[in-house]
This record gives sequence, structure tokens and C-alpha cells, in this order.
Amino acid sequence: MSFLPISREDMKKRGWDELDVIFVSGDAYIDHPSFGIPLLARWLEFHGFRVGIIPQPDWHSKDAFMTLGAPRLFFAVSAGAMDSMVAHYTPARKLRHDDAYTPGNRHGARPNRATIVYSSRLREAFRHVPIVIGGIEASLRRFAHYDFWEDKVRRSIIFDAKADLLIYGMGETPMLELATRLRNGEAFTSLTDIRGTAFISNAIPGDGPVSEIPAFSGVNAEPAKFNEAFRLISLEQNPFCGKKLCQKHDNRYLICNPPALPLSEEVMDLVYALPFMKAPHPSYKETIPAYEQIRASITTHRGCFGGCAFCAITHHQGKAIQSRSEASILQEITKLSSLRWFKGSISDIGGPTANMYGLRCGNPSAEASCRRESCLYPVPCRNLYMSDKRAAALLAKIRKLEGIKHTVVSSGIRYDLLAFQKSYFTELLRYHVGGLLKVAPEHVSKKVTDLMRKPGSGAFEKFLASFREESSCAGKKQYVIPYFISGHPGSTMSDMVDLALFLKRNGLKVEQVQDFTPSPGTLSTCIYHTGIDPFTGNAVYVAKSDKEKRLQKSLLLSHVAEERKNVIQALQACNRESASGELFGGRDDLAFRQKNMKRKKIET
Repeated sequence: MSFLPISREDMKKRGWDELDVIFVSGDAYIDHPSFGIPLLARWLEFHGFRVGIIPQPDWHSKDAFMTLGAPRLFFAVSAGAMDSMVAHYTPARKLRHDDAYTPGNRHGARPNRATIVYSSRLREAFRHVPIVIGGIEASLRRFAHYDFWEDKVRRSIIFDAKADLLIYGMGETPMLELATRLRNGEAFTSLTDIRGTAFISNAIPGDGPVSEIPAFSGVNAEPAKFNEAFRLISLEQNPFCGKKLCQKHDNRYLICNPPALPLSEEVMDLVYALPFMKAPHPSYKETIPAYEQIRASITTHRGCFGGCAFCAITHHQGKAIQSRSEASILQEITKLSSLRWFKGSISDIGGPTANMYGLRCGNPSAEASCRRESCLYPVPCRNLYMSDKRAAALLAKIRKLEGIKHTVVSSGIRYDLLAFQKSYFTELLRYHVGGLLKVAPEHVSKKVTDLMRKPGSGAFEKFLASFREESSCAGKKQYVIPYFISGHPGSTMSDMVDLALFLKRNGLKVEQVQDFTPSPGTLSTCIYHTGIDPFTGNAVYVAKSDKEKRLQKSLLLSHVAEERKNVIQALQACNRESASGELFGGRDDLAFRQKNMKRKKIET
């Protein structure tokens, strides 16, 4: 085994003077299935294509993009594992100073709007070579979309990148079909029927049903049109029944084919059995944080049917859970345990939501026409197969493997599912929690959790009670690490006070709070932009000022001394000073009263 070529010298070692496909990535080259570009590159290599990678090229000139020459078929461009704007800026639009996908954790190895910049440089260097864009940045920006960093609606990224084709979703199927058909002699311009792709056309296609959504000019000018477009797009995301979509941009059209079909278990096994080196390219001399985090982890499945309004996973990986076989997973762990650096501890066994492994729709005919975006909200779908036998058995077998000392599930857990997964819950808490279990209730206000498409505080309280009882029965001291979002559409300052009080009453503390980031393509971002829920038509309160967002975040950190001043301001802003006694207690409350003697008396 060897790494894929990243230089002419690497090509010569393989006896290659030309490549079929060259991937350009905003991430460092880590040959591991957790990273999209290496996975797709290995997938094409497995099917007989000559593939190379240009990782994190210097975009200031075209020279770095000419390292491997011109590919015979096309360039495949991705900003990396994250949208480049999300990677570069905080929710307060301040520049980040780190990048987990870069050696040394250094910021600045990729440009803003990397997909567009890379494509521009490639066009400058190789004018007539086709460019295919993909990855999460292109995937979630494939339609006209709201861009938080410019605070405006931008057109589809394929127009700004001047690309020939856009692949959305995970990409194995459309990428392989594209490369194969080109190798077989078909013209690039004729490949307009590949699932999971989008392209530019001068007219609306006449081959099959097409749903036309409001044009860019409309969604750019009218919030109601933006909401209508979002609603229509959402209706066509089922790969089994979704129609082709088109959206006019000036005098041309974006044409988006239906999503690619989910991968079968056999194909999932094949993908994860590819000859990955499971390491960063040896040319890197510094550690890469993203690799350190996942190098001892195992991916069991992909997809998520939770349908959370703020999350991009469903939009990118799909709602259908695509699970690997037990044999495939155990084989990968056996190989992992043979690596010199492996010490016997698996850092994670899971996927986007760990306890969705092996779950599926139990009614194929219903699945073929389903329009629900969430199988769990507002109540679990009656067709959802929720048996935990497969997942519980897998965890039990993994911990008994020779050479495995510890196994931890550190992926997020959907705690409302655990009510239907007693065996998995018991196995998890007794053997696979390293003292701390991550869950994401996100909020406790019903109106906010409804907008988020998450269960409310009642479900979380029931989970906490079950978690503590089960941990006690196991004779273990274990704790929940809850994740919450501040500043989400619908959340007022008073709602955040209620959340802070909930934490206090339940003996919970959070060390990190996610301030809501309106990332492209999600329902929450749509509401943030328009102030209206596109499915109900109801107006929604949205916190947009930097000050309010900062104060909302501080309320969740009321136990941190450095945040006390901000918490006081937040309580005053919503006339909830009376909550200070419970939040601070004792001396802290006395200090609060002394600072505010001129204000009304605070009852403690």
C-alpha cells in the first residue's frame, strides 16, 4: 500500500505520466475514511482510475494547481470537511486562529470561499479541463442561499465557481458514474441525468417531471419567496420519490437532479475496506488535530433521521441510515489493533448519531413516498424500526476482541431514542462511557425546541433520571455533558434564563456553548434570514445583535466567574433579576444586590 500521488515524483513511482482525476482539497491529505476527499479518491482508484490529490494548494497563483498536470477526465474540487466560512469565522464573525484540518492547527491554509477560489485558479491554469465541485460547501450552497457572513442571498455556488458540474451529498455513486461514463467516451455535456448532481442549463429540461422553485431574483428580493423555495426544496429530498428541481438565475437555470440512492450494506463494507493508510501523508511534520481526534475511531454508519433544524448532516448524508455489517466493522478493528501506535483504546464507535446504527424504515412502500424531514419529531414515526439488538450485540462483541482494552462511544447520542433501546442503553452505560456521555438537548423552552425539531425538557429530564439510575446500578460515577445552543431563532433572553435555571436545578454545568451559526442550507438559517417559519408562516423572534447573542451565551456559563458581569446584564435586560439568587447563591447574590442597590429590591 502507498499514499495517493500528491507530486510528479509520486506519479513516477507508480509509472504514471497522466492522471484521470485530480482532487483539489482545502484539507491536508489524511488517508483515512473519515475524510471525504481521500475516501472518494480511493473509491475511484479501486475502480481502475489513476487519481491524485492537491491538498491545501497556495491559491495566490495558479502554479500550485499545476503540480500534477492536467487530468484526462476532470478536476474534482472541495473546500474540505467544513464550509470554508464556518471554518474561518466565529458566530460573531470574528476570525478564528486555528484550523483542525491543517498541520500545526494553523489558520490560513485555505482561502475564504475556497471552492470558488480553487475553481478560478484551475480555470486560469487549464482553461478547457472540466471542473466538478463537491463537498459540504458546494452541497449546501447548490441553490440560491442566505450567506451569514455577507448578510445577503447569494446565487448558487456553481455559477460563482464557473464549474461544469456540482456533486452534492456523499458522492461515491455520482462520482463513479461520472468518471466511468467519461472513460467510456461519453461527452461531458451529455451527462445531465446523474443522480446527486446539479448543472447549469439554458433551458428547463423536458425529460421527466421538473419542479421549478422561485428564481434567484425573487428569493433575493422577497423573504416570502425565499421561504417558498426552501419549502419546495425540502419536499424533494427523498431519493426514492424526489423530483428534478430547477431555479432560474438571470437567463440561465440551475438544474438539480434527485439525490443519489443510499448505499447498500455491501457497498458500505466495500468502501470502508479500501486500502487506506489510516495516517496523514508523511510529508507533514506537525500533528493535525482532526486526525488525532479520529485516528482510533470506527465509523459504523452514516446518515441521520433526526432532522434537527440547525444541522447540515441530513442535508448532506441523507436521512436513510446506511450501516456497515458487523463483520466489516470487526475486521477494521482487527486491522486497527495491529498498528504500532494503537494502545488498545477505541476512542469512538458510532456515526452522526451513535445509537442509530442498524435502524431503518420498516415499511419500504411508505419510505418510497415519505416527505417527513424527521422520523422522530414531533413523535417517532410508526414505521421506524428501532430495535437495538444489532447495535447492542456489536458493542458487546467489540469489547471482547483480543487487544481491545477500552471502547468508548463519544459520538453524539439521541437520548430520546434510548427510551426504545434498553439493551443498548445498558451496554453503553456499563462499558462504553468514559465517565462522560455527550448528549444534545440544545434547549428546554418548548417553543424553541419545536423550532429546532428536538424533544423538550420533559424527555431530557426522563433521560437524566434513567442515566443516573443505570449508572448507580452499574456502580459507576458517570456524568452527562449536555450541549446547548444560544441565540437560536425563537430563543429570547428570558428563554435563556429559564435554560440557565434548568441547568442549576439539575446539577448540570456546561463548559462550552455553541452560539448559533446560520450555516447555508438549513431550516434554522432560513428562519434566521426571513424571521418566519417557512412551514407554518408564523413570525419568529430572532436575536441578531452581537450584544444580545453574547449575553444569551453568557447565561449558560453563569457558574463561571468571568461571565458574571454579562449574566447580570442579561438578567437586567429581561427583568429577571429575581433569578439571581438561584443562579448565583450566597455571596454572589449579595454582591449582585450591592451592585444594584438603586434598582428594585431583589427577592432571594
